[in-house]
This record gives sequence, structure tokens and C-alpha cells, in this order.
Amino acid sequence: MEKPKKLIVVESTAKTKTIKGFVGKEFLVEASVGHIRDLPKDKFGINEKTLTPSYVILPEKKEVVKKLKETAKNVEEIYLAPDPDREGEAIAWHIKFILSKVKEKSKIKRIVFNEITRNAVLKALKQPRDIDINKVNAQQARRLLDRILGFKLSPLLWKKVKQGLSAGRVQSVALKMVCDREEEINSFKPQEYWVVEAEFTSKEGVSIKAKLEKQNREEAEQVKKELVGQKGIVEEVKRKESKLSPPPPFITSTLQQEANKKFGFSAKKTMLIAQELYEGVRIGSEVVGVITYMRTDSVRIADEALKSAREFIKENIGREYLPKKANKFKNRSSAQDAHEAIRPTNIALTPDTMAKHLNKDQLKIYSLIWKRFVASQMKPAIYNNLEIKIAVDNYSFIAKFKRLVFPGFLHIYREENAERDNFPPINKAGPLLVKSIETIQKFTKPPSRFSDATLVKALEEKGIGRPSTYATILSTLTDREYCVKEKGKFVPTKLGMIVNELLKQGFSSIINEKYTSYLEEQLDYIERGEKNWKEVLKEFAQKFEEDLKKAETELPNLKKEGIELNETCPKCGSNLKIRFGRYGPFIGCSSYPKCSFTKDLSTDNQEEAAQICPKCGELMELKKGRFGFYLKCDKCNLTSSLTKKTGMQCPNCKKGEVIERKTKKGKLFFGCSEYPKCSFTSWQKPVNKSCPLCQNSYLIEVNKGKTTILSCPNKECNYRETQLNN
Repeated sequence: MEKPKKLIVVESTAKTKTIKGFVGKEFLVEASVGHIRDLPKDKFGINEKTLTPSYVILPEKKEVVKKLKETAKNVEEIYLAPDPDREGEAIAWHIKFILSKVKEKSKIKRIVFNEITRNAVLKALKQPRDIDINKVNAQQARRLLDRILGFKLSPLLWKKVKQGLSAGRVQSVALKMVCDREEEINSFKPQEYWVVEAEFTSKEGVSIKAKLEKQNREEAEQVKKELVGQKGIVEEVKRKESKLSPPPPFITSTLQQEANKKFGFSAKKTMLIAQELYEGVRIGSEVVGVITYMRTDSVRIADEALKSAREFIKENIGREYLPKKANKFKNRSSAQDAHEAIRPTNIALTPDTMAKHLNKDQLKIYSLIWKRFVASQMKPAIYNNLEIKIAVDNYSFIAKFKRLVFPGFLHIYREENAERDNFPPINKAGPLLVKSIETIQKFTKPPSRFSDATLVKALEEKGIGRPSTYATILSTLTDREYCVKEKGKFVPTKLGMIVNELLKQGFSSIINEKYTSYLEEQLDYIERGEKNWKEVLKEFAQKFEEDLKKAETELPNLKKEGIELNETCPKCGSNLKIRFGRYGPFIGCSSYPKCSFTKDLSTDNQEEAAQICPKCGELMELKKGRFGFYLKCDKCNLTSSLTKKTGMQCPNCKKGEVIERKTKKGKLFFGCSEYPKCSFTSWQKPVNKSCPLCQNSYLIEVNKGKTTILSCPNKECNYRETQLNN
């Protein structure tokens, strides 16, 4: 058998499987598994005078590099095919540097494709090119900017606050935005206003509700008092047609936003699923990429794809939904137009067709992408709008109605509810009787906390980060415990607020939205060959070093000093402070070590958490350890896991209550509050419901997504029931 003569190097093993099915036996396909070279993990890795990076082969990639070198020796040509963006270009550059030691540089070419399909890959192989060094330099500049700030600023936080903290050029700005929003919410003062809602009827029996607003209750009640039983007239009727244009196909940020709004997916989860769809899924005997490259900020669509979408709409949805010309969308001024928007690679692969080939989450994301792309090439939705102005004495009430008359793109893709209000048959002629009137108190609302969707949108609008970075930025906020998620919204922790305040004090000229956006623009200039990457680095490094020197001497050492609170210690009466320990910030007594009182910042209900020590009768205090919260008695050193009541009587002793407990390693279980007198325990939550088969006094509950399974703990009983969750 003839030996392969050519080598294709991609980033992931998933891609190798897909591409192998497209190319002939003369090709080998290998994966670099991401970057093979980077800055060293244990050193700064940058010459501070020349700003030259010192790259090393990543320790975990030594075997990968060895295999690539051996394979390269035995082939005639090498095609580097990492992703078509800055990061991918840099990976290709690093691979070429390594392989050029065993193969002539002229034999190593770069190929790119926006989708992993047979046609796209074969076309790319016919159009190889050299490495785009401007893209590489833009990625190098980003990497070095992040290393300079992270490598030098993080140790300052370790020194001033606690070990293990991190700061990042973009991550810290995202934290600032979350903290700033929290401050807005805390300082917000609701403004009261009142809505007066009146129901009017005509002599023909037609009913219509209309509203007006007043600043306070007195004014609203005065309107109500004056108008009960009065008659009004239709002062004005406005009819207007409006159009709702289809949205552009997805880019990275809008896909993340929509998946979060519709399915509650995090940005990270959305990108992982999109990566799977891009790299390839099995359809029959072939593995094929079903969406185009998913890291993009361009809404451009290839002419061939536009043509196929229009054909599909005409043949399968209806000619009445097809505009005369293809819809074109404008990119944001900062968008990189290297590749297309996110779209299906084959319009004929409808969500219904793909249902049997994809798992549940993959199908959700694929359906979203497919429908959005098709919708982008359909006609606008058309509404009829009606506004009626009703005059009663000196007051004007307004009623508004909206009716969908042509769905257009909403036929397959709805971002909002399609209103179908019935228009009342009201004209200017007849009088209207005030049938009923009520006053409703309202308050202005504070701005909402950021969700994944709204934080990505805000970052994009401010020009912070790029498509490949959003998911990482958001996950870092929670991974570092700077934020927690409450009902899907980012809430800064005390640690996050403290770190943000320190960074604002010492680095406000660098860690802010405007300067971070400016740096993103500089990276774009580098990519276009309009700026020297080392000049951009030099400017940043000088600015940062000045701030760093000041911060080292001027910022308070919270690790030693703590943060004073306007609270007194319940044990000795001294002031309390926020202190920083091995497991994060906590509240402690300023008289330590004379007084050892502590409580944790992260628990709101300290009183509920507190329990009496069963050994000596003293109040146990809440502590935080490696595996979470626990209780400790300072008098006798007894420790106990933190408990939470379930409201269910213990099915064993009938005296105690079933409570949530945790093992030393943090695993949740359920036990009796009378322990050690009663030894009842269960890994699953007991439910106060008897088994209908064996009459066991309780069932156990396990939640699985949209269903809850109740089963009998009696091993000899097979009872099991499934309930749908709301």
C-alpha cells in the first residue's frame, strides 16, 4: 500500500476524525491538541528591555511534538489547519517553527476553512498560503499584555489580600462592571408614581381600557374621585403600520446571549456545544461539521449560502416570505471580517432532520442557529398599531393596541411574543362612559444585575474582549469566587468587592472600560499591519509599571490590617474587622488572639446557622474550611457540619427532625437531629410520603432535570414514581 505523502495538522482530535473522511489516503491527519508552545508557567518569560517572549514547549505536549516531528520527516508536504482566527494563526506559527527543524519551510503551508465540510476542506487544500504574521503578532501582543498584568499584579494581591487571587486585563474590568452595577442597585432610590386605569364603554357596548400617569397618590385619587360616572370623548385615533426587521445571523456574542435567555445556558456551555457542532457529528456513514466557525463578530454571509437560503425559503416556507433581494447586514465598526457569521453548513439539514443525530442540548443550539439564519433572509413582520386618546374633563387617557398582520420571519423565529390584540371598533363620534376606574401604585426599578447574556452584551458594546474570550471571562469570575450566581445573575462576593476596590484605587487608569477598549483597537491595528506590536506593548508596560510602583507603597495591606466594620464583637465588645484567611474573607475580632470570635461573610442567617454544642452547652460558631462551612465550639473544640432543617420528622425515632448535613469532604447527606441518639442517615432526600406498596414510612427523592423520581428505600420493594417538575 502506498504511504501517505501529505500531513494535515489541526487543533483537536475531533477534527481529525471529521477531516479523515474527506481527504484521500495520501493524507495523514494529526492534532496538536491546542497550543504546543507558550510562555513558561513558572517564569515571567518576557525580556523586559526588548519585550521579546521566551516560548517553551508545554510539558504536557512533549509527546505530541515528538509524534508531529516523526510524522513530518516521512511526508513531502505539511498543511497547518488550526482555527481561522488570531489564536489559530499563532498555533500554526508555533507548529511551523517546531516542524521547520525537520522539514523545509517551503514545504509547510497554512490552510483555512470556515466550515468543516468536504467541499470547504478540499477547496482549502487547493489554496494554501503563508502564515499571516500580522495576525500572529496581534495574538502575541494580547498574550504578552495579559502576562505582564497578570504576572505582576496577582502577586500584589497575594501580598495585600490573600494567596491565590488573580487579576486580568479583561477579567478585572468585567468584575468592575459587575461591582459598579451592584453599587448602582444598592444606592438606587425608588421613585413612586401612580397609574390611573379607566374602563370606558360606548353606547354600543364596546369596552376599552386606557391609562394615564400621576406622580403621587393624592393626584391619582383626585382623578378617580372626579371621573367616576363621567363621560369622555374619543379625541384622537391614530393608525399606523410598523415593520419588525429580521435579526442578522448569529455572531459569537449574540449566540451566547440568546442561548442564555432561551435555555439558561452559560456562555461556556454554549461555546462547548457549538464547538462540537463545528468539529463534526455523525450523519449516516459520514462525520461532518454542521455549523460554520463559531468564534466570529462578523455578520457577513457568503453568496453561495445566501442563495441556498433563499431557495429553501421559496420552496419550503413560501414565496410570500421571500424578499426581492437578499437581506444584507452591516458589521460593527470594530468587527473583524475574516470569516462569516455562524450558520448551518447545509440548509437542507433542518432541525427536524437533525433531531436523530444530535443530543438534546446540541439540538437546541443547532435549531437556534438554523432558524436564526433562515429568518435573517425572510421578509419583515408587519404590525398594525392603534392608539386612541380619550378626553375626560381636563384629563387625557391613552390606549394602545398592536396586531400582527403578517408574521414574516416570525413564522419560524420569534424573539418576542407576536401580539394579536383585537382592535376595538371605536370612532370619534359617540361619547364613552367611565364604567370603572382604579389607581395602581408603581415604583421605578433599579437596574438589573448582569446575566451571562447581558454581561456579554455589555462587554461587546464597550469593545471589551473578543469572541473567543467572552466565555472564559465569565467563568473566571465565578471560578475565582469573585462572583456567585443567584437566579442566573452575577452577584459580587465580599472578596470580589474588596479586590475591585483595591484595583480601582491603584490601577484606575488601566483597569477601566475605556482603556481596555483602546487596547482592543490597538490589537486590531496590529492585525491589519498598521501598528508595531512591540510599540503597543511598550506603551502599556510603561503605564502599568508606574501604577504598580505607587500601588506597592500606597495600597493598604488588608492581609495584615483587615477592614474595620461598624460592629462590635458579641464576646468581648471590641470592634470587628473583615480579615483574610486561608479559605477567604471572614469577620473576626480586632482583639485576636485574646478573643477568637469569627463568623463568615458568605452566610446571611448567622442566627439560624448557630447551634448549641451538645457536649458543653456553649454556642457553636460558624467557620469556613476547605469543604465549606462547619460549626465549632471554642470551649471544647467539638466540630459539627452545618445543618439545614427539612421540616420532616425523623422516620426512625419519631422525635428528631431530618436535617441536611455534610461529610468532612463536603458531600451532602440527610440525618436525624437527635444524632448520636438516633443513627438515621440517607444519601437521598427523604420525603414525608408513605410507600403505597410496602407501607414504608417515607420515600426518597431524586431530581433529574425536568423530572423528580420518588422511590422506596426498602430494597425488597420496587415502588417508583416519576413526577414532572413545573
